[in-house]
Amino acid sequence: MAAALVMAACSATAQQKSAPVAGGIDALGDLAEAWAKENIDDSVLATFGQLDRDRIRGLFTELEKRLHGDSVYDLGALRDSARPLLPLLLQFEETAPYAVWLQHRLEYLDAADQLRRDLTPKPPAKSKPGQPPAVPPPPSVKQQRAVWEKRVSLVREPAESHLLADRLKPVFISEGTPGALVWIAEVESGFDAKATSPAGAAGLFQLMPPTAKSLGLSTWLPDERRNPEKSARAAARYLGQLHRRFGDWRLALAAYNAGEGRVGALLKGAKTKTFDAIAARLPAETQMYVPRCEAVIRRREGVWLSELKAPRA
Repeated sequence: MAAALVMAACSATAQQKSAPVAGGIDALGDLAEAWAKENIDDSVLATFGQLDRDRIRGLFTELEKRLHGDSVYDLGALRDSARPLLPLLLQFEETAPYAVWLQHRLEYLDAADQLRRDLTPKPPAKSKPGQPPAVPPPPSVKQQRAVWEKRVSLVREPAESHLLADRLKPVFISEGTPGALVWIAEVESGFDAKATSPAGAAGLFQLMPPTAKSLGLSTWLPDERRNPEKSARAAARYLGQLHRRFGDWRLALAAYNAGEGRVGALLKGAKTKTFDAIAARLPAETQMYVPRCEAVIRRREGVWLSELKAPRA
């Protein structure tokens, strides 16, 4: 728990801000150390030593850095070092919620690695010795959609997820938001309310504390982000607000993940109104988040995002 809590002090959530922390990764490490000394009990830190605290913090830091970077391929490069972290976190009850979060981010790493392998040009038949390996061009939105369509088609959602989705769809509809969007919980948390991110997001819909509070949720004793109905209502309301601002569900999902300020600024700078036109300048996670959500909704509900109705005014 401590390493992930340390990261909460120094990681910026998309729902809060989009600007990188000054000083880059070194500054993140310094902030983490300072926060840990002030906020985490020595006995907790000692217990967490069993999990190799520095190693876990380093991997979480690097993962957060790459999720918020602009290179999808950089995510894939972290795949082999991040995957062993999962069973490590599952060993302890305190760190299991972070394992749930990580499990559903590993999908991004796997997909990024697949894109790199699929798109890397084949070397010429007569290549010169010592010639650097070919670098693939950044994946297009179309290519990412194709990868996620294939990956999602191979995954059967657990029966309990479908039951929970059916239970929460009326909540979305009551807020004037299409019920099909409840499936973003599969992407965010695998419909597991225990999921907790290193940056402090929690629950089925991974709401950050400031966002949750602005939507009327308590985040402490009790943390209502863990309540399926209450968190669904808040997420539905927030998605409706984002669609009313941007007029498009892809852009609303991009803003849900990357922050509406960042999406708004990119649209204004590019003088455009579409997700595809700004995708390459969004964080790597967001570049993949939107087509992943679209693939999940398409698979589970049989509809495209473009076919969903606008939220009720």
